[in-house]
Amino acid sequence: MLIALKIRDFAIIDELELTLRSGLTVLTGETGAGKSILVDALQLLGGGRGAAEMIRHGAERADLTATFDLHGAPDELKAWLERQALEGDELIVRRVLGADGRSRAWLNGQPVPVQLLREAADLLIDIHGQHEFQSLTRATRQRELLDEFGALEAELGAVEAAYRRWRELHSRARTLAAAAEDRDARLDLLRHQVGELGALELEAGELERLSEERTRLAHRGRLAEAAQGALGQLYQDEPHNAHGAIGRALQALRTAAAIDAQLGPIVTLTQEAEVNVREAARELERYAQGLELDTARQNSVESRLAAIEDLARKHRVDAAQLPARAAELAAELEQLERAEVDLQALRGELDAALRQYREQAATLTRARTAAGAALDKAVTVHMQALGMAGGRFEVALTARADEPAPHGADEIEFRVSANPGQPVRALAKVASGGELSRLSLAVEVASSARETRCMVFDEVDSGIGGAVAEIVGRELRALGERGQVLCVTHLPQVASQGHQHLRVAKHSDGRATHTRLTELPESERIEELARMLGGVDVTATAREHAREMLNGAAPALVAARAPGRRPKRGAQRR
Repeated sequence: MLIALKIRDFAIIDELELTLRSGLTVLTGETGAGKSILVDALQLLGGGRGAAEMIRHGAERADLTATFDLHGAPDELKAWLERQALEGDELIVRRVLGADGRSRAWLNGQPVPVQLLREAADLLIDIHGQHEFQSLTRATRQRELLDEFGALEAELGAVEAAYRRWRELHSRARTLAAAAEDRDARLDLLRHQVGELGALELEAGELERLSEERTRLAHRGRLAEAAQGALGQLYQDEPHNAHGAIGRALQALRTAAAIDAQLGPIVTLTQEAEVNVREAARELERYAQGLELDTARQNSVESRLAAIEDLARKHRVDAAQLPARAAELAAELEQLERAEVDLQALRGELDAALRQYREQAATLTRARTAAGAALDKAVTVHMQALGMAGGRFEVALTARADEPAPHGADEIEFRVSANPGQPVRALAKVASGGELSRLSLAVEVASSARETRCMVFDEVDSGIGGAVAEIVGRELRALGERGQVLCVTHLPQVASQGHQHLRVAKHSDGRATHTRLTELPESERIEELARMLGGVDVTATAREHAREMLNGAAPALVAARAPGRRPKRGAQRR
């Protein structure tokens, strides 16, 4: 419940402090006095868009604060407060709008983004302006209102989840199906390429080995000459070669070692040198013979390398990358060959998801049908009280024939007959402005039996008068007896029903204009109602009539019902 409102330097309000109570609070005043400015202030506190033009002329900033009593708060609001780590029995919402257009916001003194103000307002306050009547003619609003009236969050959530699953699978199936259009041509190409690369049978490290061998074979003459020269120097040239020289040295060392044992290790090293030279000579002989025998190998190596390099150019990769390219193409081939099977499996999942969606949508339709019947009766009853005797309200559900939608398979249409004996027709086609305002109020009253938010009505009584205006006032009072209602009105029949009466007046000192707001005691209420009845000259008759109107209102405020959980309302909230 909104218990306090403070406004400073907003529009033509320099400073205002307002204490509010439960029940119906009416705000009255001359046209242009600033009654709707209070509604604008609540909209800004609810995260509405701010502008520098909203700041009072000459001021640097506008500062607005609203205090809400959280005793008996519904579970939805409690859960939200816990998520925001907000504790206490009150919630203080503050917003400051600077002359540069920037704004700041706080919840219980904690700086927060404006989005959090919107979330809080969704749970704390409903604002119904005259444009809300027109929203009642829109199909989307009608569907939302029916779902809210029936508290169908669970059913609607199940439909939305089933729809998201179906949509995801549908998107994947379309992607696979589109890929399948070029599948056959791509498969033929991939099979040829994979077969070609497989036929090459390129082994790991083969390219490096072949490259080394090609270099060796290309220079086999020089290599043979070098090998033969080294072989002669080591072993074959007579009388001078390394092996003979080492043999002679070894013989001399053995003779000397017989005299001096210290030469023994040197003899051993020389013997090893003789063995190594002899072994090197043998290897050189084999190497030279191999060069002579491998003369035909060069053509084979060149041919193999040419095949590898040609295939690398064909695939536009380096020759060393051919094994990786072969693995990549093989994986793509496997995926495409499996794609048809995957698409069939996906289509099976898609069919199952569609069946699940239809089951959930059918459940939602049944729940909407039951809620629609209840709303039919409730709104029709209130229509009779609001001056549309014999009128009838009806919620029509029509099955949609196109593909799934997140809100179910139903088209919702509100239909009405404003006069007895006439068939019901679409509300947008048959309701006049005055009838639409009363229908809107009837729908709000009928669907607000468990409302726990503060409800604000901005001149919802526009276009009506007389007995109907009195009935509208009583309906608003009935809403107030279940919670808290603020109503900006210009009708005395409505104002007389208020549990609390606030008068908005505009004053000017010749240099600046200010708005003042005053809570009226009963004696001053009579004077205000008389002014509303009689205009500038208030007569004794007008005062007597005003007194009768106050005496005709309910004598005392019925204790508000304990708040229960209410499905999230779809009317404009700020």
